[in-house]
Amino acid sequence: MLIHPTLDHLRTLRLTGMAKALEEQMQMPDIDSLSFEQRLGLMVDREVTDRENRHLQTRLKKARLRQSASVEDVDYHSSRGIDKALIAKLQSCHWIKEHHNLIITGPTGTGKTFLACALAHKACREGFSSLYLRIPRFFQDLLISKGDGRYGKLFASIAKTHLLLLDDWGMSKLNEEQSRDLLELIDDRHGLRSTLITSQFPIDHWHELIEDPTIADAILDRIIHNAYKINLKGDSMRKKRSKLTPSPHKD
Repeated sequence: MLIHPTLDHLRTLRLTGMAKALEEQMQMPDIDSLSFEQRLGLMVDREVTDRENRHLQTRLKKARLRQSASVEDVDYHSSRGIDKALIAKLQSCHWIKEHHNLIITGPTGTGKTFLACALAHKACREGFSSLYLRIPRFFQDLLISKGDGRYGKLFASIAKTHLLLLDDWGMSKLNEEQSRDLLELIDDRHGLRSTLITSQFPIDHWHELIEDPTIADAILDRIIHNAYKINLKGDSMRKKRSKLTPSPHKD
């Protein structure tokens, strides 16, 4: 039997996983010991796995996560106030299915962004779309989009993302225009999508970070009340790692 035409047809149909599996089977000396149904099942399984991996890579690429992090690498040994049971619950991603939010606060260097990216990475693995946005840069891009006509399209794309990660909340006080833009974004997502926010400022100081108190009330009401909260403590993880790294020898 000529196998090459079959391989060509599988690739034409974009069944590349099945094509790879068939090629591998033809190299197996004991392949005849498997029934037709078993061989077909292995080929279909390979196709499903390949497609899932491609989709995952696409989601991760679109997420643009700032750090390469995974929940398996979260450090529970440092005294940072991480509730292992809560992280296990968040790993299930039910909070995203239920459209809840997550707030991670703590001093600079305690691992807020790493933990946030790890949970966003897990969301991608579970089939959810994610997007990382550093708030100062986000408002710059938003301002540019208003001038080049991308504003509506950009907003719509962000609004429909399953998990929006807003990093470095509170680095500067939001002016009225920024506050209204953020309110519109949060309002579009409220009850429909999940938002993860990191900040070095405690939640009870967030109100004063928004110029207009009325808009501040509206934004925080939509973010805080249905949010899980993690408050990281302790010294900077970066400082700890730098102390563990030996200094280069100088002659």
